[in-house]
Amino acid sequence: MRPPLTWLDAEEVRRRVSPDQARRLLRAALDGGLDPANDPPRSTPAAGAGQLLIMPSATAESVGVKVLSVAPDNPQRGLPRIQAWYVYMDAATLTPSVLLDGTALTALRTPATSALAADLLAPEHVDELVLVGSGPQALGHAEALAQIRALGHVTVVGRDPSRARACADAIQKSGLACDVAADPAAVEEAVRRAGIVVCATSSATPVIEEDWIADGACVVAIGSHEPDRRELDARLMGRALVVVEDVATALREAGDVIMAIAEGALTETDLHPLRHLVQGRIARATDRPNVVKTVGMSWQDLVLAEGAVRAGP
Repeated sequence: MRPPLTWLDAEEVRRRVSPDQARRLLRAALDGGLDPANDPPRSTPAAGAGQLLIMPSATAESVGVKVLSVAPDNPQRGLPRIQAWYVYMDAATLTPSVLLDGTALTALRTPATSALAADLLAPEHVDELVLVGSGPQALGHAEALAQIRALGHVTVVGRDPSRARACADAIQKSGLACDVAADPAAVEEAVRRAGIVVCATSSATPVIEEDWIADGACVVAIGSHEPDRRELDARLMGRALVVVEDVATALREAGDVIMAIAEGALTETDLHPLRHLVQGRIARATDRPNVVKTVGMSWQDLVLAEGAVRAGP
């Protein structure tokens, strides 16, 4: 008889795996030989009044799949637009044993992946972190990046002043000095002095100017996994050292990459997989910017789900 599924809610996932533990788990997986190229592409079938996103992954010991539902009209019903669940099973029998809150995994693994890359690409001293975007990912990135660098100051940039202020207030409560940049001149000034810039928006068009970014700075773009949307322009992509989670995935899903190649600013050979960075096969650039473009991959969810399961109650 199959034992009942164990349920790990968002609070329990966060209790079992801290932001810095998440970064270290992802690094250990890549150091240990995990190749993100082995992840199958995510599928996005239409379903009901929206669509599903199905993201499976497997290692020698574990198998997992994240199922996300996207229902555009849900906010009118008082429900989240996106909901997510993660099914964890062992590789030998494929028997589900644990069900985890998928939204919590996403909130954990995205900043952890960014922090993993930024730890290897950002300057040793970061006087300024700029967060372009004021949603949950902005707050998560401030928390994760504070684990890898002593951040002198954080600037939040957002289209909605009240949301940007709320985000900045939450970051201040964590012990970091933080302000909001509202006017274009203040945004430019903050970005120009930033050691790390995180773009976490829903924008379809570039959100920062190429010539604002200093050589040696690290820019992380996480906002889109669609081929016709981008947060960074082709000039910045062409000027920078570009790191992606997986080259084939970036060529399929990362609009920042796809459009820069289409415009002749970038080539496939300019793209460096994250595992090469972790393994020391490439190093941080000091004579140009360092760009990290991520779209979110299934292996990240599986590694952290496995970590949460193994952490125990």
